[in-house]
Formats: sequence, structure tokens, C-alpha cells
Amino acid sequence: MTLSPRPAPAVGAHVGADPIATASEHGFDIVQIFVGDPQAWKGHAVDHPGGAAGLKAEADAAGVGIYVHAPYVVNVATTNNRLRIPSRQILAKQVKLATELGARGVIVHGGHLGGKDDPAVGFDNWRKAVEGLELTVPLLIENTAGGTNAMARELDRIARLWDAVQAASGSEAVGFCLDTCHAHAGGLDLPGVVDAVRAITGRIDLVHLNDSRDAAGSGADRHDVLGRGLIDPDALVAVARTADAPIILETPTSTPHADQIAWLRERL
Repeated sequence: MTLSPRPAPAVGAHVGADPIATASEHGFDIVQIFVGDPQAWKGHAVDHPGGAAGLKAEADAAGVGIYVHAPYVVNVATTNNRLRIPSRQILAKQVKLATELGARGVIVHGGHLGGKDDPAVGFDNWRKAVEGLELTVPLLIENTAGGTNAMARELDRIARLWDAVQAASGSEAVGFCLDTCHAHAGGLDLPGVVDAVRAITGRIDLVHLNDSRDAAGSGADRHDVLGRGLIDPDALVAVARTADAPIILETPTSTPHADQIAWLRERL
């Protein structure tokens, strides 16, 4: 019997204004967007003349899938009530808006604690956050690049975070987003990272495929164009191939995203 080739993964990029037109112009299968200012605590809304319903209709008509990236200010792990409570509120709002958009998921960073805080508290704060959310779309927790008390930088921390999240009601709607630049900067072994993460989570739901401007283990979150940074290009392609998940680029556009995706597809 001749085996059929595996279908190519859906590929796209993080985009700004007019995301569906951008996707259609460049041939993206999927896009990632912010809903509101990623550095702001307030004012989150869908920037489209027809609101969330209008953007959803446009995406459906074009056959483009949407992912929503939660604002960078969100940190549901923190022990600081003045940050943790608004973070939960923003995340709930993002999930609601993503649901209205028909989005495939909301991506959120794992967060961090102060240097002297007990990480066990941060992991339990994650459990409470998941239990407090009505997850009408998947919530995808993303590994992070730096920080000495980060929840999702090292594999052992990811394992503890995952154990805490799985103890929460609603955990069936929680998935994982693997960022290659973050993994590289966080000191993870990129050639083996897919297997290592899957051994912990059992899944990878989305890949942020980004090259890095900095050395492995640097803790620096500075993305670079695919094939032009300090990550072995073969390792990037191997992650894209073996993760068997949709792929979003969050790379500079000094080389257009369409050209970077062509670079990737040639190697896949």
C-alpha cells in the first residue's frame, strides 16, 4: 500500500490592521491578531467596521482561521493582586471576544513571579485562573524566553504548570503553544523540544515559528527572520515538521512573511 503524504500544516503570521485582506493577499491559511493594545489594561475591542461579527464573516468567507494573542500585560501567575486580578479580567474579556470572532484559540504567556516568591503559589494561581474562566475557545499557554522565576521557561516548570492546570475544572480546553525563539532563548534543546514538550503536555496546538537574534540560553526575546538568526535552520524546520500543528510567524518583515513562509514550505 502506498502511503499518502501528510497534509502541510496551516501557516500564517501575526498581522496588524485589516488582517483578512492581508492573509488573502499573501496566501496565509491563518492569522494571529491582537484585540486591542497589547500593552494596555483597558480598551480592548475588535478593530473592524462591523465589529467582531463583521470580522468573523470576513474570515469565514475567505477561509482564514484567526488566533488571538492576549495582551503582554497579562500575568495570572503573579502574587501581586493589583496585577493578577486585572489579568484574569482581561483574559476573560479576550476569550469572550475571541469567541465572537470564531477564533481557534487565545494564546497567553505563562507569566512569572517575583524573585523571592514561591513558584508553587504561581502554579496554583494558574489553576484558579483556569477554573475562573468560561473557556468557550481553547486557551493556549505559551512557553517564555526569560526570567528567573518564570512559570513556563524550563521544562520542569512547564511540567509543574501543566500539572496545576490539569487539576482545574475546564482544563480540557487548555492547550500549549510552542515558541521556537523562546525555547532557544530559554535554554531548551530545540532538536528535542517537540518530544520533550509532548512528554509533558501530550499535545502541541500551535507553533510560533521564530528565529532568534541572540544566543541559546540568553533569555532574550528578540525574534529574527527565518533562516537569518542564530537558530539552526534545520532545527526550525524539524520543529515545524514534527509538531504537526498550525504555524504562526512572529518574525520581522524586513523579509516579507510570504517569502519566509515560502522558505519554510520548500523545506517541508
